[in-house]
Amino acid sequence: MDFSTLNLEIGAAVLGILLLAASLLLPAKKKGGTAVLAAIGFGALLVMSFAAPGGPGPFFKGQYVNDGTALLFKQIFILGAFLVTLMAFRFSKRFEDMRGEFFILMAFSLVGMMGMAGATDFLTLYIALELMSLPLVVLTAFEKKAERSTEAGVKYVLLSAMSSAILLFGLSFLYGAAGSFSYQDVAAVLTGSGIKGFAVFGGIFVLAGLSFKIAAVPFHMWSPDIYEGAPAPVTAFLAVASKAAGFAALARIFPLVLAPMGPGVSVLVVLLASMSMVVGNLSAIPQTNIKRLLAYSSIAHAGYMLLGVFVATKAGTAAVVYYLLLYLVANVGAFTAVTAWSDISGSDEISSFKGMWKRSPFLGAVFIVSLLSLAGIPPAAGFIGKFFLLVEVAKQGSLWLVALAMAMSVVSLYYYVSVIKALVADAPEGDDSSVTISPLLKVVLLASAVATVLLGVLPGPVMDFIKAAIG
Repeated sequence: MDFSTLNLEIGAAVLGILLLAASLLLPAKKKGGTAVLAAIGFGALLVMSFAAPGGPGPFFKGQYVNDGTALLFKQIFILGAFLVTLMAFRFSKRFEDMRGEFFILMAFSLVGMMGMAGATDFLTLYIALELMSLPLVVLTAFEKKAERSTEAGVKYVLLSAMSSAILLFGLSFLYGAAGSFSYQDVAAVLTGSGIKGFAVFGGIFVLAGLSFKIAAVPFHMWSPDIYEGAPAPVTAFLAVASKAAGFAALARIFPLVLAPMGPGVSVLVVLLASMSMVVGNLSAIPQTNIKRLLAYSSIAHAGYMLLGVFVATKAGTAAVVYYLLLYLVANVGAFTAVTAWSDISGSDEISSFKGMWKRSPFLGAVFIVSLLSLAGIPPAAGFIGKFFLLVEVAKQGSLWLVALAMAMSVVSLYYYVSVIKALVADAPEGDDSSVTISPLLKVVLLASAVATVLLGVLPGPVMDFIKAAIG
């Protein structure tokens, strides 16, 4: 066993242990040191992922790999954790007695996410998924004195347990068919006969369990309530890193295991993608809470990314990775703006964002860039991301899916522009004085806006890097 394959996973676990020790040893007035240590640790992991990513070979009899695809997803997870940590510096001060625990849970959840990206065995996948999910449940309910946060935590744990049960039920059929949890062994059964039906039945339940993690319709019910109730940095972490982990698993499982099960499974994925795009975009229109609006937006984006999974090619996977990267930077910018403004206004309602442009032009500008990217308006990155995805879908001959995705993108303009109108055109409610943003939040906001524009204007180098890594 070459433990260099697990360099990043071991690094994240060690960081979690160091944060735990620091939280226990630091005096109450210096608990903020855990936030600094977390930021340094996640930053170091990101550098390590490029400088010393670890061995690419299989680990422990092929149950785990660190190939180019897995490494790309791990880098997205780590980048998400790093940016959310910077974003949560100021926010986490309200948890003075548990400030260290906030970042400890993020570190251990990150280990689970990376495990999902590298797993080539369903049992390994399940353990990694639970390691990711359990800390997220606690983080969702972290604001103990806020009723919405507690309610969100309860809903998340119940629905997460249900999705895990569905996934395990499917895994039992896959094991019964193949006598193994290995992706390769299950795929081999599909070329034979006799018990292939067992494998197909189990595969459908596995698809359902993973669809919960990416909030695809009809497994999306948890998303709006959890996004609204969870602390804003946790919502951002759920929206980007957790969703990316689900797609990391699907990107490996679908072409190898699910697609060979027959056209019926591919039809199910197309149905999930179509319903997610339609329901997510249409349900976002009447929302009055910005976090619920972004939750339904994330459901629609899950639909777009499922199109890349449906393509089941390396080019499709590359398009999904690129989309996840631009989705990460745009969402971090949006949720950082929401976090900063909510601290000022004390509300997440869209009406409270009226006059943001007048009171803080910088904050308003970054928020607008993020929303335009999510809407797919050039030169922001969202446009080129959707272009890459839809080109791969068109190559498969599914032009009606391309037309549906384009139509739903037009629909999404309505609710994104309605938020932009509130920021720019509407007069502030009450106080109209200028506001100041903390320097650290300004750094996160600026980095997000610059990355969003650069990914849209100069996509070539990044896409070439992604394609080279996937091979």
